[in-house]
Amino acid sequence: MTIWNPWHGCLKISPGCMNCYVYRRDESIGKDASIITKTNDFSLPLKKNREKKYKITPEDGVVFTCMTSDFFIEEADLWRQDCWDMIRVRQDLHFHIITKRIHRFMECVPFDWGDGWENVTISCTCENQDRADYRLPIFLKLPIKHKEIISEPMLEEINIEKYLGSGKIEHVTCGGESGNNARPLDFNWIKEVRRECVRNQVPFTFKQTGAVFLMDKKTYHVDRKYQMSQARQSGYSYVPGMGMAENISYQLPDRDALFLRLSKSTFRSRFHLSESDRKYIEDKGIELIKSHAADFVEKRLSSENPENDGKQTPMKGHPVFKAQHATACCCRSCLEKWHNIPAGKKLNKKEKEYIVDVLMEWIKREGN
Repeated sequence: MTIWNPWHGCLKISPGCMNCYVYRRDESIGKDASIITKTNDFSLPLKKNREKKYKITPEDGVVFTCMTSDFFIEEADLWRQDCWDMIRVRQDLHFHIITKRIHRFMECVPFDWGDGWENVTISCTCENQDRADYRLPIFLKLPIKHKEIISEPMLEEINIEKYLGSGKIEHVTCGGESGNNARPLDFNWIKEVRRECVRNQVPFTFKQTGAVFLMDKKTYHVDRKYQMSQARQSGYSYVPGMGMAENISYQLPDRDALFLRLSKSTFRSRFHLSESDRKYIEDKGIELIKSHAADFVEKRLSSENPENDGKQTPMKGHPVFKAQHATACCCRSCLEKWHNIPAGKKLNKKEKEYIVDVLMEWIKREGN
């Protein structure tokens, strides 16, 4: 990875900017981060060594561009074309540009941009739902070859599934905020976006916990040096087909506590066996019903990313279907929310047996 900062300094434009790390860093050395200036590294992509070879090579990895400013900030309009010229020359490098100013994109592209350049990835940031719903519709319509979404700092739970469903997003990254005044990151927000990515087969990275991390109703204050490693160790990053979720550590819920919690859910507690359901169970026998449950779990829930996940279990038609909704074993999202079984992993034998056991226990309780 290489960082290329052709200019430095930025102007705050949205809630995610409030505790900007550039402002914090500049303030610590008596510098005004709101003043935008060209840097000595402006021509970095074209700089050469004594052997007349480029200092930056493809082996150095992705060139993250303008990390202490915004590439599309108005104050840099006079300098940007020179940067595009350098990016055009260095087709052997891949440039990654992250922006909160996606609304200015078409005003700022070079004359020969066309439908995008293969060696440029643009990441649109969205720190909350409001910014997601403003920026992402603009983002999806733009002629860009490689599009990614970043929610960092993530300030609330966001739903971006309709944007992921476009098939135009290559990667999503989420993370918390650092610094003394950091706003909290709730692990449940991370899990929700990750589930959306799993359903749409979009790679996801949980980048960092941030300084204030909420998990299991507890607040953790995480030292800066551990924020990225703790996120990485959680195992909640995801790449389709790589089996990464197999390493996530979790604990199945206490059975009595689970059923008590389910009984307090307005939605879950509305499901009951009808007289026809009871007769069906009596006629077929409980062992056959159990085999039906195992078959439904295997075919509809067990894969890494079940087809039509979230809608694969009918509301009626079989007693087991009702049991699945009543016990939150109807889809992979519910399995994670209620039973802690992570989305994005192929269910193992123990997990499938656990689900069937829960379903049969509910049916048994309904019969008493």
